[in-house]
This record gives sequence, C-alpha cells and structure tokens, in this order.
Amino acid sequence: MFGQVLKLKHERVAEQLAREIRKGRLAPGSRLPGEHALATRFDVSRNTVRQALIDLTRQGLIQTRSGKGSFVTFDGRTIDDRLGWSRALAEQGVPTTVRTLRLELVHEPELAERFDLASAEFVAIDRLRSLDEGPAISIERSRIPAAGPLRDLPEQGLTGSLYAALRAAGLAPAQGEEWVDLARVTQPDAELLGCGDGDLFLRTQRLSLDARGEFVEYVESLLKPDRFRLHLRFGEASE
Repeated sequence: MFGQVLKLKHERVAEQLAREIRKGRLAPGSRLPGEHALATRFDVSRNTVRQALIDLTRQGLIQTRSGKGSFVTFDGRTIDDRLGWSRALAEQGVPTTVRTLRLELVHEPELAERFDLASAEFVAIDRLRSLDEGPAISIERSRIPAAGPLRDLPEQGLTGSLYAALRAAGLAPAQGEEWVDLARVTQPDAELLGCGDGDLFLRTQRLSLDARGEFVEYVESLLKPDRFRLHLRFGEASE
C-alpha cells in the first residue's frame, strides 16, 4: 500500500511539473527549484521528488547535471529535419557538437539498386552528434553522390556543414521520403552513444531529392529516444 501511495505522489509531482514545462511556465534552459523547495511545495519527501525528476528525464523534458541541478530541455518547438538534423537543431537554437567518424569513398551497389541510381559510388559521411557539454544523442550515416567537387571531400575534409557542401555542388534538397522505425543498437554504436548493447533507438531513413527528382542524399540516423520525438500531421488543410 505504501509503495502504491509513493508512486501516486511522484506521478502527481511529475505531471504537474510536466504541465508547467509544456505550457512554458518553466522556460527552456531554466533551472528547476531544488529538491528541498519542490518537496516543500508539493508536501512530499525528497525521495518522491527524485522519482518525479527521473520521470521527467525519461520524458525528455529535463536534464539533470551532477552538482548543478535539473534544467528544462523541452522547448515545445517542432524540428524539421528535411535539411538534416544539424541544420534543424541549429535553427531551433539547440547547441550541439559533431564528430566525424568516417569520411571516404564507398561502393554500395545495394543502395544504388534500391533507389535506381546509375552509379554505386558514394561519399560516406558518418557523424556522432552530442549536446554541448552533454551526452551523445545520435549517429548519422550519410551517403551523397561521389560526383563533381563532392568526390574530393574525403581528401579535402568537410570544413563546414554538409548542406553547404551540397549547395556548393549544385545540389539542393527539395523533396523526398522518410521512414521511421525502431532498431537495436550494435555494440560498436552502443559504445559511441553511451548506452547498452541492444538498446532500442529511433531509426530514421531519409531520401532527399532535388527539384528535378535527382538523388541528393540518403541518410540513416539512430536517435536517442529520450531526446527526440515525432510530430506527424495528417489530413488536408481547409482553403
């Protein structure tokens, strides 16, 4: 009975704080009151507050930093990844750092066959994305045409954004398709992402084409589920 009451208490605290975060009463980046203050406000124990904070962390609403407190990470804004996660996150003011894991020419006939492409040569760009001074949140594996100036990327290096490199090569994403499912991470990816081998992650596969329908990029991303959420719309807008 006691365990059930304790659970109801921490759920009540978490629900109230989540409501305040989603309504903007607790702004993105703001620090939550300390455990003692929250315990006093809700008339519960500090252990109950800790359980509530764990719930909020699992929902991707806050992040707790050792010795500093808990901070709001949810901002309620929709992230549009059509131009890639880097550009989408940057436009929403989410600071991230990117580490290039792989940049080389590859031959992938399966990918060429899947999308009916004439050439099976691609530039492979694999990147690990992390929050600034925070944990890794995604691995992104891009494949772009190994043609024109893009073919020299492995030797020259990617000094700016991938989107800028594509634009400079005359390739501008204008349309495409995206598939989303769940995938279990392998041991090598788990080590990079700081998670357990076999943990479930969101997996997105995005095909980008230019305005003429020509291939621009294929990227497969593994997204940490407590850092990303899907927002889908359906139906036709009334005129």
